Amino acid sequence: MTEQTRDFGPPSALPVALDAVGGDFGAVPNVQGAVAAAKSGVSVLLVGERVRLHAELGKYPGVSALPLEIVDAHDVIGMDEHASDVRGRREASINVANRLVKEGRASAVVSMGHSGASMAASLLTLGRLKGVDRPAILTHLPSKRGFTALLDAGANADVKPQYLAQWARLASIYLNVVENNHNPTVGLLSIGEEDHKGNALTLEVHGLLREAAQAGRLNFHGNVEGRDVFLGTTDIVVTDGFTGNVVLKLAEGEARVIFGWIRDGLGKSLLTRLGALLVGTSIRAVANRMSPSTYGASLLIGVNGLSYIGHGSADALAVENALKRADLARQTGLIGRLTQGLADGSVAD
Repeated sequence: MTEQTRDFGPPSALPVALDAVGGDFGAVPNVQGAVAAAKSGVSVLLVGERVRLHAELGKYPGVSALPLEIVDAHDVIGMDEHASDVRGRREASINVANRLVKEGRASAVVSMGHSGASMAASLLTLGRLKGVDRPAILTHLPSKRGFTALLDAGANADVKPQYLAQWARLASIYLNVVENNHNPTVGLLSIGEEDHKGNALTLEVHGLLREAAQAGRLNFHGNVEGRDVFLGTTDIVVTDGFTGNVVLKLAEGEARVIFGWIRDGLGKSLLTRLGALLVGTSIRAVANRMSPSTYGASLLIGVNGLSYIGHGSADALAVENALKRADLARQTGLIGRLTQGLADGSVAD
């Protein structure tokens, strides 16, 4: 894949392109989420089969007054199909949505469909930012301090040390620009806090991150362990995509099990059910904080455009929040700031 560059001027109020038929449940949660986001002021291009999307939109009174538009795409890459299918299916919804970004008709693409196809379509259509060897999936994991930005969460199972150093830079700029964190700390996931612990890859990456910190390009904390992800020891945790995806799936699975235990425990007797009434609000607040729907989708950072990839099982809330997060990145001019930061070595102020 050759590197591509585009001129990014001031952010404009371009709509977000949504792959509105992707995911386990098709158009239903996508349209519902898009309507909710549009009511909050986000303009959305719904990409998919026009007749089907019109029928779904018809369920919502007053929808004609909202900033929603349908872009016809008759093909969709199913969740059980191959990611490589994006190469030969030009009119698949995920390809059409990415072309809208490439052509300057949309500010970002959001998809809850086939994650591999979403990554491939964005990489093939948008290309990479100059100075980036491989894009990474940046995801938000809830932590004691709010959230930890973890990357790579699954785009690259096999990596080279320089990839992780690049991702640390990208994530630092992202947190500065979008999350207003002007000096984010970076941790390298390892099996111990000591500098000498880890496998060959970790040891080499540690050296690269330390050099970047000495040059003033990163705020490198050092090695962190698995527990530090949820303690919020650092704002950013970098690792390879294989390990990062295991961490992500472990966190999601453990959250479901824990809340299942709590639900079972609170329903065992009349006394515990009464207790559940007293603590129900607090439990729901914690559940919402830990839900993937709260953050909506993960950013494929390093491609030359805004691309957000969500869960195939995403509900309407996840779609709504993904669209809002994509629009926020548009408002802050994230791609232009990433380009600038990579070129001049700054963290982007």
